Amino acid sequence: MTQDTRTHTHTELVVDVGPVAHGGHCVARHEGRVVFVRHGIPGEKVRVRLTDDGPSAKFWRADVVEVLEPSPDRVPHFWDLADSGRSWSHRHPPVGGAELGHISLARQRSLKAEVLAEQLKRLAGVDLSPTRQITVEAVGTAAGGHTAESAAERTGPDTGDGDAAVAGLGWRTRAAFAVTPAGKLGMHAHRSDAILPVREMPLAVDAINALRLWDIDLQGIDRVEVAAPANGSRPLVLLVPAPGTRSKRLSSILAQLPDDVSVASLHPTTGEVLQLRGRTYVQESAAGHDYRVTGDGFWQIHRDGPDTLVGAVTGFLHDGGYLAPGSVVADLYAGAGLFTAPLADAVGVTGSVLSVEGAPGTSRDARKNLHDAAHVEIVQGRVERVLRQKPRNFDALILDPPRAGAGKAVVKQLIDAGPRAIAYVSCDPASFARDLGYFRQGGWGMAALRAFDLYPHTHHMETVALLTPQP
Repeated sequence: MTQDTRTHTHTELVVDVGPVAHGGHCVARHEGRVVFVRHGIPGEKVRVRLTDDGPSAKFWRADVVEVLEPSPDRVPHFWDLADSGRSWSHRHPPVGGAELGHISLARQRSLKAEVLAEQLKRLAGVDLSPTRQITVEAVGTAAGGHTAESAAERTGPDTGDGDAAVAGLGWRTRAAFAVTPAGKLGMHAHRSDAILPVREMPLAVDAINALRLWDIDLQGIDRVEVAAPANGSRPLVLLVPAPGTRSKRLSSILAQLPDDVSVASLHPTTGEVLQLRGRTYVQESAAGHDYRVTGDGFWQIHRDGPDTLVGAVTGFLHDGGYLAPGSVVADLYAGAGLFTAPLADAVGVTGSVLSVEGAPGTSRDARKNLHDAAHVEIVQGRVERVLRQKPRNFDALILDPPRAGAGKAVVKQLIDAGPRAIAYVSCDPASFARDLGYFRQGGWGMAALRAFDLYPHTHHMETVALLTPQP
């Protein structure tokens, strides 16, 4: 039962928060209409501000502005700008990127597990309850260092959450920022053009915050992307100038940045990365290998993410007997070669690895990263085209598609290629579940599944699944 407490502008409601849904919100109802509520927890009674409504809309969207009956899993938000109640009390929406910061980490993970289970059941027809419960695993230490989360968890209570004010922070090695009209570093509010100035990024590693980009005059810049490798190598600041910005303006910004930081610009239309100072790339490390990643090229953003995912993927393939000296394997949507390099180690010179990446710049990075591995073939192009041109009998494939997933046509092509197993890496439970449904239609099934909390305080997670033909 909901109570209508809206003002004459019809912007506020009191609702009971229902189950979690994919996308960082929970489901509530008002007079039979679905309201997707952000910044709540299932079971709470809250006052919400409608952010997207209308009499003809199929559903409404809302932010929590006041908690009337809190969940025991509610904790103080670690970041004022992302705290919905505090932000709306100052008459502006919260920034995106930390939408679960009001929930204990243990409860965040259980909610993510619920979302994954629901997507698998609804979109793939896979019901894992009650015999195969999903656990979203916390990601702790990386070789040579500790995340803020792991340090807090080692000293925290038995829940593994540690101090709610600090746990789950300091994991982002990459961050993207907008710029306010006044030239200040900022971030967008959720589903909004509004840019709010920021003076900290608590989810980012210390090396990003130490740059103090919020103190710099960024007039003439549309966007700023920062990469600070977990191995401590030289950070890169990538500037995306607004159309018509002159080189003199870029030189002024360059002079405000520390000398030991690489700076480059990204051409807004061609995507070309132009050197301003130092390198146009960062040097990353994972699984015993070094990787060059240029400009805005893709790399897992959690400092422990690359090693975690490599371990999960190779573990599934090794344990199943699909990865051994002499195996024929492929790394699809391979990026700079995160999985390609350990695959090359595992199959040895008697085996072969096909590495396929669509982005030209990232594919060039892969060539440099794997230049001394003669048994690795690096191909730049669309996965479906490359597989048609280079058919072979694969022992195993690694599939790590973009957030939208592989899609029905690619899944059919992969099944037709006849591998013995596919390790599927996904950052989106909905697209993963849809693709899994296509695999199941083709006679394949999910032999194993792991999920990782690589994005604490956000609704995102990473999953790794082992897919095999069913008898």
